Amino acid sequence: RERERERERERETCLWFSSVLSQEIKPQSHYNHGYSESVSRKNHVDDYSTWDIVKATQYGIFERCRELVEAGFDVRQPDKENVTLLHWAAINNRIDLVKYYISKGAIVDQLGGDLNSTPLHWATRQGHLSMVVQLMKYGADPSLIDGEGCSCVHLAAQFGHTSIVAYLIAKGQDVDMMDQNGMTPLMWAAYRTHSVDPTRLLLTFNVSVNLGDKYHKNTALHWAVLAGNTTVISLLLDANANVDAQNIKGETPLDLAKQRKNVWMINHLQEARQAKGYDSPSYLKRLKMDKEFRQKVMLGTPFLVIWLIGFIADLDIDSWLIKGVMYTGVWVTVQCLSKAFFDHSMHSALPLGIYLATKFWMYTTCVFLDFPEHLSFSTVHLPFLINTLALFYNFGKSWKSDPGIIKASEEQKKKVTVFEVGIIATSWAIFPIWLYLCLSLPDWRIHCATSYTKDGFWLYLTQIASCSPWIFWMFINSVFHFMWVAVLIMCQLYQIAALGITTNERMNARRYKHFKVTATSIESPFNHGCVRNLIDFFEIRCCGLIRPVAVDWTTQYTIEYDQTSGSGYQLV
Repeated sequence: RERERERERERETCLWFSSVLSQEIKPQSHYNHGYSESVSRKNHVDDYSTWDIVKATQYGIFERCRELVEAGFDVRQPDKENVTLLHWAAINNRIDLVKYYISKGAIVDQLGGDLNSTPLHWATRQGHLSMVVQLMKYGADPSLIDGEGCSCVHLAAQFGHTSIVAYLIAKGQDVDMMDQNGMTPLMWAAYRTHSVDPTRLLLTFNVSVNLGDKYHKNTALHWAVLAGNTTVISLLLDANANVDAQNIKGETPLDLAKQRKNVWMINHLQEARQAKGYDSPSYLKRLKMDKEFRQKVMLGTPFLVIWLIGFIADLDIDSWLIKGVMYTGVWVTVQCLSKAFFDHSMHSALPLGIYLATKFWMYTTCVFLDFPEHLSFSTVHLPFLINTLALFYNFGKSWKSDPGIIKASEEQKKKVTVFEVGIIATSWAIFPIWLYLCLSLPDWRIHCATSYTKDGFWLYLTQIASCSPWIFWMFINSVFHFMWVAVLIMCQLYQIAALGITTNERMNARRYKHFKVTATSIESPFNHGCVRNLIDFFEIRCCGLIRPVAVDWTTQYTIEYDQTSGSGYQLV
């Protein structure tokens, strides 16, 4: 049937081209409406008067068509392919000509063409809603079937013309109507249209989701699987389609998916069965299906891995072969966890887990390990504790702060401001990292029999790694964090002091009209010089001697819709 349909399209296209080649004019196709009337007039001012009525109809040259009809041409007369003028007007969406031809006696439901279709069928195939409405006003019957046994609602569904499907149903067409082959509109949409509509529309009309066709007994879900239509499969499963429905061969949709070896369809159909209680999943499968548990695994895995790396290195085992085997076991474990539980749609979970894990083990090391005794509680541990509390407070504040996007009332919009809070949290983060780096050095001097000045860098490095593996492992993590935190704080300070802009403004400067952006620089109207920028940002008052510039930005700029981003209003 699919091949026959394509051949039918080719035949109709050939018919169109054959009608115009004799005039040495090459239109796009009758499926693409031909040329508009205005273009035809412009390009053929002198010669359209020689056109025959079929060509004039296809191009919508109303005056030429009326001239020929008034001269005696019978509008009901079909051409040699049994196609009438009303068919050509309908397929090219020539509404004025349809009205004129019907007023002159054209038969609105005349069958014609290789598929023995009505003008309404032709208009429906091409998605011309206005033409469908016009023909039905003149009494066209949408329930008539064409040469393939399809009525108009079936054609609209299989070609994805959602608006026409809605119109035909609103005009009384049965949403579960079967064509001559026993196919409903939902089945055609599932088999031919790889988008959410018109399937989603049909489902809103309480269509019979589990109805089987006349000959194969395939449901819409069967047809969607046969077509590999993943979008429609999801819609049908949400609409409680029967995943265990069997066709005439006893095959379920899951059986068809397995025959096609489509992993996505197999997994989703199996999950649908389990959700309906048809299968009793094992405890492990239930965990895999639990999104919250998968997120916890992604967050928790870095804690385990970082601890195991240091723990294995710190074991009192001389053989590095044994330790290598243990590290291989850790790697295999991580691969298994990743394959079984990691949800890669949660992109931020793993990086956040790594960040929190390194911080946790670094703090644990500082609190519980035996650092040099001469470091008193008041001079080291108390400042460390205060800094840690400030770090997490500011980290949480910057995480939860409104970035400045406004989607509320006008009064609420004016209360929202953009503020560079990231630098506050970053500033508190760098101190405990630096403190840990400083604490590690005296610990190695006391507990490790080595000297940097005597042994040199590489020997010193290998000896401290062997002497105190866990401390050395935490030291490496601290160096890594110190590097990126230091770079981040320097970038933010540069932006605040030298440029007078926030990170968001620097990234999106080209979107804001008040910034002058060149290939090498960004000119900000808020930049008042390095010293003044720092005073304003940190709100330095110095006992009232210095006052930061307090500007009510809501009175400086008009709040307008951000057309470029489409993300609502912004205060800039």
